[in-house]
Amino acid sequence: MKKLTKIFTGLAILFAASSSLFAQSAKRTPISSTEINIIQSLQNSFRSISENMLPAVVEVDVSETKTYIDPFGGFSSPWEYFFGSPKSEDEKKNNQKEYESKGLGSGVIVRKTGNTFYVLTNNHVAGKATKISIKLNDSREFEGKLVGADERLDIALVSFEAKDDSIPVAKLGDSDAVQPGDICLAFGAPLGYSQSVTQGIVSAVGRSETQMSAVSDYIQTDAAINQGNSGGPLVNIYGEVIGINTWIASSSGGSVGLGFAIPINNIKNAIDSFIKSGKVTYGWVGVSLADISADYKKDLGVENMEGAFAAEVFTNSPAFKGGLKPGDFIVELNGKKVKSTNQLVREVGSLTAGTTAKFGVIRGGKRISDLVIKVEERGTATEIGNSKVWPGFIAQPLTDEARKQLSIDDKRVQGVVITSVEEKSPAASLRLQNGDVITAVNGKEVKNLAEFYSELANAEKSVNFDVYTNGGTITTGTYRF
Repeated sequence: MKKLTKIFTGLAILFAASSSLFAQSAKRTPISSTEINIIQSLQNSFRSISENMLPAVVEVDVSETKTYIDPFGGFSSPWEYFFGSPKSEDEKKNNQKEYESKGLGSGVIVRKTGNTFYVLTNNHVAGKATKISIKLNDSREFEGKLVGADERLDIALVSFEAKDDSIPVAKLGDSDAVQPGDICLAFGAPLGYSQSVTQGIVSAVGRSETQMSAVSDYIQTDAAINQGNSGGPLVNIYGEVIGINTWIASSSGGSVGLGFAIPINNIKNAIDSFIKSGKVTYGWVGVSLADISADYKKDLGVENMEGAFAAEVFTNSPAFKGGLKPGDFIVELNGKKVKSTNQLVREVGSLTAGTTAKFGVIRGGKRISDLVIKVEERGTATEIGNSKVWPGFIAQPLTDEARKQLSIDDKRVQGVVITSVEEKSPAASLRLQNGDVITAVNGKEVKNLAEFYSELANAEKSVNFDVYTNGGTITTGTYRF
């Protein structure tokens, strides 16, 4: 049984002759009926949102079968365990025991087909569950079935069967329209207290720092979110789901006003993919992106521009076939401005395989005609391995600091520095090494990043490099592609 500890704060009341006089002299401004009506209207709106949303919010109870190796299993006595012969790996496997781990989270009903209801929740709630129970706000429980889960997005779709047309389906909103300062409500079962509602504002949108997922940005909110809220909906004042509550930033494990939700627009296509194929299919164009510094942008000729830098392109990929080159600076996707690398990763991943996309590109400091690229389904790591990544390294400016580190005193040496050479890549096959300086591409001198990538883009079927290394210059073999 749960115990609820109540902490009472004692109030000290001071009695003095002058206190009553002071209280009587205080001015009191009565609350006007207009102000009361405004507050009452706000309260009524919260009540209405909660009344309509709560029946579509569920508690997701899960069980997961896990295994452990019993250290005493197979031993006839403790003496044999401590002093006997070690067990073989096969014997250890025979000593595996199973146990059931229980947990709970939240979810929201987002689709209904016939008698099948679909509940959206987090992958970390239901993705590995062996048993799932869906509990409605009226305490009815249904057996749940995992339709599909995706670890990268941290979402899962669960279904249950019910012949009840009164069970509502939540309305999905437009998370692209969400702005900081918007009022929002979080629904779920924090710490097991199901059908809870908390209210706050949207603190920020587009959160995508390095510790977060690269395939999703996040809505930040100060609406209280705790353990158990995961998978529950974040809702706007129109009663529409704008996000799925996923995680909190906290040093104590409890809510400190830093909650994060996956924008619902990042998930809508995934719902259809789960129902159709049981998985999320990511679009792929075959380009390796990299974040670059302001100095790098200046040397590349894209100073003060927003976009994403194409460091490498996979040979025979959609990007390669569509004309995208290493060194291109991508500024638009289907007419929408690209503001960051993570944004482009997310938006390419959400494109449907088989469709075409237009990429706006800066090359050699100039805008070129939009490239039309046919999107393919993302393959496995083996299918898109290092042997197919071109050129297999990232070029860096030959700065004064780089010259000092590489002990290059000869100012006549101009070019770009080779970094991040990948194993089994074309660069590795040409025997290029980190710290080498490329001074020419196909016999044409290059002095900076813009010139290097421009000449690399002009190479149609083959390429070789002049490389300054160990105090001398050599010409590599020719790589054909």
